[in-house]
Amino acid sequence: MEENPNIHRLFHDGKEIILVGTAHVSKKSADLVRSVILEERPDAVCVELCESRLKSIREKDRWRDMDIIKVIKEKKTFLILANLILASFQKKVGKKLDAAPGGEMTAAIEAAEETGARIETADRDIRVTLSRAWRALGLWDKVKILFQLVASSGEVDKITEEDIEKMKDKDALDSILSEIGESAPALRAIIIDERDRFLAHRIQNAPGEKIVAVAGAGHVPGIRTHIGSDAGIEGLETIPPKTRLSAIVKWGLPLAVLGLFAWGFFAGGARAGGDMIMWWVIANGVMAALGALAALARPATILSALAAAPLTSLNPMIAAGWVSGLVEAFSSKPKVRDFETLPDDILSVKGFWKNKVTRILLVVVFTNIGSSAGTLIAIPILMKIL
Repeated sequence: MEENPNIHRLFHDGKEIILVGTAHVSKKSADLVRSVILEERPDAVCVELCESRLKSIREKDRWRDMDIIKVIKEKKTFLILANLILASFQKKVGKKLDAAPGGEMTAAIEAAEETGARIETADRDIRVTLSRAWRALGLWDKVKILFQLVASSGEVDKITEEDIEKMKDKDALDSILSEIGESAPALRAIIIDERDRFLAHRIQNAPGEKIVAVAGAGHVPGIRTHIGSDAGIEGLETIPPKTRLSAIVKWGLPLAVLGLFAWGFFAGGARAGGDMIMWWVIANGVMAALGALAALARPATILSALAAAPLTSLNPMIAAGWVSGLVEAFSSKPKVRDFETLPDDILSVKGFWKNKVTRILLVVVFTNIGSSAGTLIAIPILMKIL
């Protein structure tokens, strides 16, 4: 095959590994992947997918099976919403360039089936990656990432096919990854570095003597570095427990607020204590209600946020957003058509608010943001009353 800067031939333990670096929204990448597999006819094709993402490619309508109530109860709202926003960005770019997001992975799967090669998923479970990344971020960082993802959607019209192809250039990728490392080193370590190690481990242990591996060009330098390494992947497939500090903050803040109330009644009397409780209820309730309102929640949902936030802010085991989200889900239950139109609705900001599924997710997130803001507003007021 003609030399291509995005094709890398590696050798390890008697195996020939043809590593193909791609851009995830690129027709040229899809064509390259297909031609490499058809010409090389490998024993196995490794794709930068986990089992759940492979399943989503094969089962296009799996969104219909999402249990929105279960998502809220399992505290996965932030993760699902961030994933949908990212998917929206990729779909917009793909639509503009007439290229399906992840088209090169689909091409790899189809070419592997055509040649009789085994299909091997090489990536870590997306749920583990997102959970590890999410746990490494504070609430404010999560909010910033969500808004950055939303803001990036507005830049789609400026992206050209040449820009996408440039993303496969090593120098450009090094620059981008350096920026990520500087602004969020923990995030880069989890999303990029850990997965580089995982991908390399799975690729070099794939069955057969000739292997074609398809991965985003951003992972190519890391995979090449770790191929042949004896370092295992122990610990990379688990979700680490929360730190002791997070537990202290989780329980310590509500206890501190309750202590302020007690001290207010003791030092300032019933009037001061009553004023403190009143301002706590107003700040938490109003800000949470405004969050639900911003998500265009139903009146009953807004009232539930108003009533729940002052209490849930003092209970580490429950959040105001979960209450308002469940109220919204029961009072405006998503229908089959909401799941059917979800892939198209997420292509616009308006669609996120229009679709009942995503609106429920927004209710949970915005209510929690409002409640957290209310707590930050209330504490100085309580201190001032003392």
